[in-house]
Amino acid sequence: MTGRQGPPLSRRTFVGTVGGLGLSAAALTVAGSGAAHAAGSSALQDPRGRGHAFLAAAMDAYPDHGSIRLTQSYTDQAGLFSTAFTYDNALAVLAHLAARTEGGEARAVALGDALLFAQAHDPAYDDGRLRQAYNVGPYVFFDGSPQPDGFVRADGTANVGTQFGFTGTAVGDMAWAGIALSALAGRTGARRFLAGAVRIGEWIERNGSTDQPLGGYTFGVDGAGAKLPFTSTEHNTDLICLFGRLARLTGDRVWLERRARAEAFVLKTWEPAGGFFYTGSNDGATINTSPIPEDTQTWTHLALGSPTHSRSLDWAQAHLAVLDDAGRTNSTVPAGQSYEGVTFSSASLLANEDAPIAEFQPRPDRNGVWFEGTAHLALALRDRRGRGDEARAGRLIASVERAQDLLGGEQTVGGKALPERSGVVSASSPLDTGFGFGYYPYRHTGATAWYLLAAARSNPLRA
Repeated sequence: MTGRQGPPLSRRTFVGTVGGLGLSAAALTVAGSGAAHAAGSSALQDPRGRGHAFLAAAMDAYPDHGSIRLTQSYTDQAGLFSTAFTYDNALAVLAHLAARTEGGEARAVALGDALLFAQAHDPAYDDGRLRQAYNVGPYVFFDGSPQPDGFVRADGTANVGTQFGFTGTAVGDMAWAGIALSALAGRTGARRFLAGAVRIGEWIERNGSTDQPLGGYTFGVDGAGAKLPFTSTEHNTDLICLFGRLARLTGDRVWLERRARAEAFVLKTWEPAGGFFYTGSNDGATINTSPIPEDTQTWTHLALGSPTHSRSLDWAQAHLAVLDDAGRTNSTVPAGQSYEGVTFSSASLLANEDAPIAEFQPRPDRNGVWFEGTAHLALALRDRRGRGDEARAGRLIASVERAQDLLGGEQTVGGKALPERSGVVSASSPLDTGFGFGYYPYRHTGATAWYLLAAARSNPLRA
């Protein structure tokens, strides 16, 4: 990621819609339990059961378009139609595996096979890459042009998300897909998943390895295949896990060398005086000091487990904590409700509340809660197990579960109603990330998956 002086470098980059208004494409193209578990009435009384019910519904939204499928990332109301982000689907795999049910593992395997299909059936490349996102069902775009296919196009290729420009390949997206595939390899013993994860690792080595002064691995490639020079702390943190897993699963020590290169970059972004990690570098030579995002504080702990650097969790709690209620400027939280958690970055707390986040968008609430980040902070606190960590994590998880119960009602996926009170919205109110895009109160696969991982105490980033 970079700050405002650079392009909005997040694999989650997009601009949402509100009230059916138009939606603009992302500024950068690389910038998103089983059915038996979900369907049982007793399971739907449990917050985790309802989370899995949402993942199942988002995965099964287009039954007439083939059995090879990915999970739609956001509800229809977000205006992204049937977009399925690679990152969100990797998280869905890990959440299904964390459930440790027969139906959950079957769904994880099906999603893993869909990622392998995309890797093997890209319409333009045969080099192991995955794109930022895919279409998984038909729709008519804003300009009136139809998108008639499911995840598998009529010509047999994977249906890349060209309408919104989600055609680039980010190292972070690739790393998360590799983490998911390696988890499947470890759980099932199926060699196809390990082979797919190795292909991902080799693509990253070819396209991300750099001799820039700060080292590490750069951002990836844009939709035209041009390499991008930015270097992300978040992405290199992901690689610590992926390369560590590949070393263990393959026995090849080259992955340990690559892991060490990614870790060395991450440690260079540590600010010992403040006890936090910076976001990365725009040019590979100079650390970018603003904004400071939440995920570089939590994911570094989950990947490294380093007592020296676990102060980053305290920094996130102290400097990114928010409380959203109906009395806040631009809040969309209903009267009588409030939600605690963390926001996306230090810039989110300084957002201009008098102007929309982007064209056609609402004005932001500086205290909007980012539920995805709130969930991985809760998981990281549970993993650290310091004094007061479990109690704090419990409050954060309770806030996420309350949001699942009360926010995002009457939203749909593929035009179909969701199971009642299922799925976590990405943000309690419109939220400006400070990286050129926003989050909104739409139910989200990624936020729901992180909640399920936190609730299950399942750390996806520990090799």
